Amino acid sequence: MRNRLRLVLAVALFSALTVSAAGAQEANAEESWNALKPDVFGERPIADSSPLVRLDAPTRAEDAAMVPITIEVALPEGDPRTVKKLTLIVDENPAPVAATFTFGGERHDVTLGTRLRVNSYSYIRAIAELSDGGLHMSERFVKASGGCSAPALKDEEVALQNIGKMKLRVLEPTKQGDATKASRFSQLQLMIRHPNYSGLQMDQVTRLYIPAKFVDNIEVKQGDDLVFSMVGGISLSEDPAIQFSYEPSGKAIHVDAGDTDGRKFEGALKPAS
Repeated sequence: MRNRLRLVLAVALFSALTVSAAGAQEANAEESWNALKPDVFGERPIADSSPLVRLDAPTRAEDAAMVPITIEVALPEGDPRTVKKLTLIVDENPAPVAATFTFGGERHDVTLGTRLRVNSYSYIRAIAELSDGGLHMSERFVKASGGCSAPALKDEEVALQNIGKMKLRVLEPTKQGDATKASRFSQLQLMIRHPNYSGLQMDQVTRLYIPAKFVDNIEVKQGDDLVFSMVGGISLSEDPAIQFSYEPSGKAIHVDAGDTDGRKFEGALKPAS
């Protein structure tokens, strides 16, 4: 009986210490953001926890090297502003700015999903820039660690043989969630085969660090019109996958992408209107 009681007390103490440590990390994380924010946005005010931006991410990630996130930006009916940019930030990553997306056209609604590396317990932030210059942010604290240094899932030789191969596919309209206009947009998923080496991963044979090599630019067009362009960093996961909303006009979708070694990749799809 005594042993069982000791075990229960030990488990309770360990759980309390874990919760306390996680809470301290979450509190201290604001210091990282306050130091980082001026480098990315200068002194521009940012509307925190903005109702215009919704970010979904797991509280505790199953795989720190592939943390799924989804962002919705939806302006109220009749709002004359448009969505111009979306910046994704992982506060505690060695290179915190994961990607910046610039949207074409008069976008009042944007839905975008991707997978990120998270190196240690950190806030993930989505900051939308509107046509009036206003910045609106949503954030989630994610418990994950080691994502930037996690070994690649594929053998390097195999990964480099398939580098740049693309797949574009149409996704069924989403009918769940809060039924915002953004969530009802037609969506495409773009997948690019690429190891996206972060520069922090070690070759398991040579025990040397693998040089950074990652997809750093993507441009998606619908006919001659820009859907979005992206500038990315090491925080995008291996084999980058981006799910995005678009207007199903029937015009062909064309993708141009490139990586830090100067390789160029392209793909196309003609979805039905």
